[in-house]
Amino acid sequence: MSVHVSPIRWVDRLGKQESPAVPEETYRNRPEAYLRMQTIGFIGLGAMGAPMAWNLEEAGYDLLVYNRSAGPTEPFAEAGIEVADSPRAVGQRADVVVTMVTDDEALAAVLDGETGLLAGLDSETTVIQMSTVTPEATEAAAQTVRAQNARFVDAPVSGTVGPAEEGTLTVLAGGDDDVIDDVEGVLAAMGEPIVRCGDAGDGARMKLFVNLLLGDMMGAYAEALTFGAAQGLDLDAMQQVVEAGAVDSPLFEIKGDLIADRDFRPRFPVDLQFKDLRYANEVGNEIGVQLPQTAAARESFSAASAMGHGDEDMTAVIKYLESVAGVTVER
Repeated sequence: MSVHVSPIRWVDRLGKQESPAVPEETYRNRPEAYLRMQTIGFIGLGAMGAPMAWNLEEAGYDLLVYNRSAGPTEPFAEAGIEVADSPRAVGQRADVVVTMVTDDEALAAVLDGETGLLAGLDSETTVIQMSTVTPEATEAAAQTVRAQNARFVDAPVSGTVGPAEEGTLTVLAGGDDDVIDDVEGVLAAMGEPIVRCGDAGDGARMKLFVNLLLGDMMGAYAEALTFGAAQGLDLDAMQQVVEAGAVDSPLFEIKGDLIADRDFRPRFPVDLQFKDLRYANEVGNEIGVQLPQTAAARESFSAASAMGHGDEDMTAVIKYLESVAGVTVER
């Protein structure tokens, strides 16, 4: 894993503690401030969240974690990292809180209630919402966080488990520039580049944009491979044609090898891709944009999930298409 930046941030002279002396070049042209070590609270230790949290720990941050089910916290506890008993406790302890949960409902569950994150926030806290949720849920979260006088950054990520482990996720940041500036080091420990997308909510919109494209591409690619296999075309020859022409894409190269090897271990599961396509279609309906290809891709992923492949990699959408065609795409 890569260490991108020093785990420090600016605070004003009324901050809680002063850090050791820091070289002048690290001051980001803000001489009125000084640096201190941060405690980062991380909520949501799933397939993506866990490696992101480990990258923060490796970068030297004081880490505090929470997950709604206890199992994923065990490796962190074994490594001597503190496990909080509630989102509220994370908010009370951490300078910056990262949320990385499954969907709108999961985000609401960790924010609300007597033991929710909102109950533990104050003006010293910044919340970075990195889950893939709807723009509506993001904007509602921003409003409620700011109502607690805390700061908010909308920063979902583009990438799968491999980039999450390597710290090379693309960060889609939305919010006030000065707030993003202050947490840029935290974001950089988990990904690069950090793309500034606009206001809070625009990060979520950008994430649906790119995952709409991802799902459409994966659905079309699986469909094309099944179409070719049903006519007796050789998989390696089909792949060579794809990679030699204008439709060449790292997605097709990587996923083609996985399909050929019948390796459907989850990098980005079918159920999560279906969720994102569902969100995109809902937003499209709200704003009056027709998404016919995305609607078709959503149905293919829904069918693959209904067949029991929801926890497998998104490439498993091909299993639904294979079952209909009565073929198997393999070497």
